[in-house]
Amino acid sequence: MNTLAQLKAGQLAGATRLDLCCGLTEFPREIFELADSLEILNLTGNALSSLPDDLHRLTRLRVLFCSDNAFTELPASLGQCATLSMIGFKANQISHVPAVALPPQLRWLILTDNRISQLPDELGQRPLLQKLMLAGNRLAQLPESLANCQNLELIRIAANRLTHLPRWLLALPSLTWLAYAGNPVEMAADLTGEDATPNIPWTELALGAVLGEGASGIIRQALWKPQSLPVAVKLYKGTITSDGSPLHEMQACIAAGLHPNLIKVRGRVVGHPDAQAALVMDLIEPSYRNLAALPSLASCTRDIYAPATRFSLDVALRMARGIASVAAHLHRHGITHGDLYGHNILWNEAGECLLGDFGAASFHAKADTLETRALQRIEVRAFGVLLGELLERVDGQVSEELLALHKNCCQPDVLARPGFEDIEALLDSLQHR
Repeated sequence: MNTLAQLKAGQLAGATRLDLCCGLTEFPREIFELADSLEILNLTGNALSSLPDDLHRLTRLRVLFCSDNAFTELPASLGQCATLSMIGFKANQISHVPAVALPPQLRWLILTDNRISQLPDELGQRPLLQKLMLAGNRLAQLPESLANCQNLELIRIAANRLTHLPRWLLALPSLTWLAYAGNPVEMAADLTGEDATPNIPWTELALGAVLGEGASGIIRQALWKPQSLPVAVKLYKGTITSDGSPLHEMQACIAAGLHPNLIKVRGRVVGHPDAQAALVMDLIEPSYRNLAALPSLASCTRDIYAPATRFSLDVALRMARGIASVAAHLHRHGITHGDLYGHNILWNEAGECLLGDFGAASFHAKADTLETRALQRIEVRAFGVLLGELLERVDGQVSEELLALHKNCCQPDVLARPGFEDIEALLDSLQHR
C-alpha cells in the first residue's frame, strides 16, 4: 500500500501501480504526475464520490478499482479512457450507470453490491466484454444488446430481481460461468437433504487454526468433541460476495448431498453465540492441494497454473472423470455449480479430486426442459475449458477422442454440447482401456 505523503513528495515517479487507502474524499491531482507510467490504480476503501473529468490524461490506465467508496453513479469520465479495460466499483451506492461511462476497451466490469435497477443498452456495444459482475443489485432485466457480446464468458447476476433468464443469455456461445441464485427466477431448492442434515451444537466444537478464508467465510480446523473427530468448520459471512449470498452457498452445499468427489457435510452448526451460520465438514487430507490459482488481471477468466504442473494421462483422465461425475450428480439434484474451475478443485498425486466452493451455485428445475438443458450445457463448456487445461499439461500423447471431447464441450452451439452423463461414460471407457 502506498501513502499520500509518498505521492505528494514525488517518491512514486515511474510507478505502474498505485494503491491508496487513506480516507480520500477527493481525487489527488498528484496522480496525474504518473500519467506516463500508471497502469493500475486502486482507490478501494476511501470516501470518494466522483472522479475528475480529465481522468483520460492517465493514458496508460488499464485497471481501476474504486470499491467501498461513496459513488452514486458510475463516473462519466471513465468512458474517455482509451486503454481502460477493467473497472471495479463494488459496494458503493451506485444507482445510475450512464452509457458514456463505458470505455471502448471494456473487458471486465464489477458493479457488485450496489443499487442498480437498469443498465444502458450501450453495454452490448462493448465487443471485448468478457466478465460481468452484477450480483446484489436491483436488476429486473438485462439489456438485450448483451446478446451481441460474443466473448462474454462469466456473468454474475445473483441476488437481483430477475423473473426469467432471457433466451439470448442461455444461447451466448462463450458463456461458461453463470450465477443467478437469489432471483425470483430460481427454482425453489429441494431441501430433503437439508432436513436430513444433523444439527451440531456450537458447544460440541473446539476450534483450532484457520485453514483458509474466502469471500464467503472462514474455514477453521476443529475437534467435534463427542465424536473425538477432527473436522473443518466453515463460518459464513452475511455480506454479498461477487458470486452472490454466502447463506445461499451453504444451502447449495447441503442440497448437493453425498458424492465421492464432494467434501462431506457432517452437519449444520446451531447455537453460535453470534447466530453465525456454519457447517461442519470432513477435514481434507493434507495430500490434497489446489489444482490452480485464481485468474489474474491479465488472464481475466482463465486460471493460473504453476509452470511445473504436469500430469500423466492416467491422472488427468481420473480427475476429468471425477469432475464429470460430480457435475452429473449436481445436475441430477437440480444444481449448477456456476464456478467449475481448477482453483475450486483439490487434487492429489493419484488423481483423486474434490470439487468445492458453492458460492456461485444456482438451483434449476430437475425436469428436462430446454432451459434446464441450456443451463447444464453452459457448465459443460466450463468442463471443456478445464479439460483443455488438463490436456495441455499431460506428459505424452493425447488421444483424438479426448481432443474431440474438448472441442465438442466448447462448441458455440450450446444445446449441441454433450451432457455430463455421456461425458462421464466416455471418460470411464477411456480410463479402463
